[in-house]
Amino acid sequence: MITITIRQMTYFEALAETLHFGKAANLANVTQPALSAQIAEMEARLGCQLFERTGRRVRLSPQGEVLRPRIARILAETRELEAIARQGPGVLEGRFRLGIIPTIAPYLLPGLLSDLRQRFPRLNLEIREAVTGTLIEETASGTLDAMLGADPLDHPALESRALFEDRFFLAAPSDDPDFIVPPVPPESPHLERLLLLDEGHCLRDQALAVCGEAKPVNMSSYGATSLGTLLQMVAHGLGITLIPEMALAAENARSDLKIIPFTEPQPSRTICLAWRRNGLRAKECKVLAEVMEGGRRTAAE
Repeated sequence: MITITIRQMTYFEALAETLHFGKAANLANVTQPALSAQIAEMEARLGCQLFERTGRRVRLSPQGEVLRPRIARILAETRELEAIARQGPGVLEGRFRLGIIPTIAPYLLPGLLSDLRQRFPRLNLEIREAVTGTLIEETASGTLDAMLGADPLDHPALESRALFEDRFFLAAPSDDPDFIVPPVPPESPHLERLLLLDEGHCLRDQALAVCGEAKPVNMSSYGATSLGTLLQMVAHGLGITLIPEMALAAENARSDLKIIPFTEPQPSRTICLAWRRNGLRAKECKVLAEVMEGGRRTAAE
């Protein structure tokens, strides 16, 4: 009989996600030798190689690729069993895995984490930052309990709730001569200097939608994966970029940037929380959504 354990599958999941033994050990909160030993034992019990090691590089073997979604489903079911056992008068307790896109995480998390620590001291919140497509799949499969992203978050297995509107502004170098008189219309020819995030980031698609009539000439020149990187490039005169309202408090104090509004109606994105439809943690997700809505209203007052 094959007797692989939940622990081994958890370590497999961590290594499949990071493709690095050290990072996987940190993610699983164990030592690297312990994780390596459990992966080796799992491979021995299954009678196949799950990972290919070439020098310092690690990648999933073909057998590992086949098993990964099945192991993800088993772990999702296991986490739901744990959630059933926890059900009672308390909400938002124990381990909760929240996915969040990179253009939200650095601006929303500081206040949210502080609020959750005060209101739900027994909550063990784990944050996973990734692009929208990855988070949707991981939430639908049960790897994540919920995700924060920008509408649309379309997937038949997910239910979502709109939290608030996040308006877009334009960030330009402080001495830029093309944007002396605000506001700027979305059809402005100067938007051809727009810098975009790398493929897969929803802010890239939103920027192209907002500035639909412009054809950004810099769109393939850079592979920036964070808004912070784009803003540094803007500050050094390499172009302009879209900045969401939630980032203004952190970035508006910079003397090397100027923030310019768009003409009315100002473009915006809808920030949403999504979770598995009819999942066992749906009630907790709705409580989390209420906390986020309340925190947003308080910050705006």
